[in-house]
Amino acid sequence: MSALILSGKDVSAVVRAEVAERVASLRERGRSVGLATVLVGDDPASKVYIRNKHRAAETAGMLSFDRHLRATASQEDVEAVVTELNADERVDGIIVQLPLPDGLNGEAAVEMVDPGKDADGLHPFNLGQLVLSRPGPVPATPGGIMRILAHYEIETSGRTAVIVGRSFLVGRPLALLLGQKGIDATVIQAHSRTPDLAGVCLKADILVAAVGRPMMFDERFVKPGATVIDVGISRTDDGLVGDVDFDAVVDVAGAITPVPGGVGPMTIATLLANTVALAEANDN
Repeated sequence: MSALILSGKDVSAVVRAEVAERVASLRERGRSVGLATVLVGDDPASKVYIRNKHRAAETAGMLSFDRHLRATASQEDVEAVVTELNADERVDGIIVQLPLPDGLNGEAAVEMVDPGKDADGLHPFNLGQLVLSRPGPVPATPGGIMRILAHYEIETSGRTAVIVGRSFLVGRPLALLLGQKGIDATVIQAHSRTPDLAGVCLKADILVAAVGRPMMFDERFVKPGATVIDVGISRTDDGLVGDVDFDAVVDVAGAITPVPGGVGPMTIATLLANTVALAEANDN
């Protein structure tokens, strides 16, 4: 039997509707919600991401602020824009689109963002809050994955979750979220240097593939009935594909996210949810 398809499109539609209701409630009290992005250079993929974020924000009833700097901008130019947005009372959430062009320090730019306006959940303060299981914005992709699991009622308590990937964008924060009290998964953080990676993955009730290598994970990595979350997305001659060989795995897994249409739509939805939550927290 084919796996249950975990549609990020469907879940993101639910999240966006919730966000729109919360934005409307704030507007009824005379409080707008604003999302600002900082894009440096003309990377085509980044421009598409930014355009989609602004379209989604405006659809949800948010104000949308797009700050686009030339690729020749200096570190000081980037940080000056962030400082300006920090001080703008119309802005509740700020996103610095990564990666920045060569020669610029993306981590330093992110650290300039006011933690109370950190829509990406990537500021060291907010990552520290996550380590301590305290409230605050969570990184968008891990947050989106957790919402997919909750929406489809995927059991986590007592289950083994194997996350292949250890980036601060996805792998590390997701491990913290899955291990939190109330979620209660037993988490194994694997990576490219893990011995017998396939053997480790076969232990997973929940397998998360987040390495950026197209079609790397096939049926040899998946325990029958496991939930497979595919975070990767790569453009090939055959179109967009994930880290998981979907056709090889769909009849082995119990549930699986597709690419496209799985984790991707949830990233933007979670950014919007983070932004309205920040506005609510600052609503006086």
